[in-house]
Amino acid sequence: MSTERPDGRDPAPAARVLSLLVGRGETVAVAESLTAGSIGAALTGPPGASAAFVGGVISYATELKRRLLDVPADLLEREGAVHPQVAAAMADGVRELTGSTYGLAATGVAGPDPQDGRPVGTVHLAVSGPGGRVWHRELHLSGAREEIRRWTVNEAVDLLGDVLERNSGEHSG
Repeated sequence: MSTERPDGRDPAPAARVLSLLVGRGETVAVAESLTAGSIGAALTGPPGASAAFVGGVISYATELKRRLLDVPADLLEREGAVHPQVAAAMADGVRELTGSTYGLAATGVAGPDPQDGRPVGTVHLAVSGPGGRVWHRELHLSGAREEIRRWTVNEAVDLLGDVLERNSGEHSG
């Protein structure tokens, strides 16, 4: 019996992340730009996801990053939406907005054109956790728009899993 999903994504990484969260009584929320909800969809694919997944904000427009996620306007004006500090602020913002233990954010350029002077394939991921700690991962991806978005989802789930594994036992309650 195959465990591959119709969209080709392996459900195992998301299931692993959810298992870690549930086992620790912790939760996650997502703030997505270029992935437009695909990270949330990946994290809610496994059965029982509602025990750890709180929800998310799709802030595709730069203005929504400021208004809904409290990303500083001066940061957005100075750096644009595709920047490590913007990803960190998005992750902090969604964590605060939802009251979740962790916030996971993705912002970047899927193409076909560059954005804010950043080339296609530039992606910033961030996880905000307890105590305001933030982890960041920068990606330089190539390929078509959908490939970039798919890799971003995989890397975002992977980053969250890495953070949870590295911090096992630190924040369990």
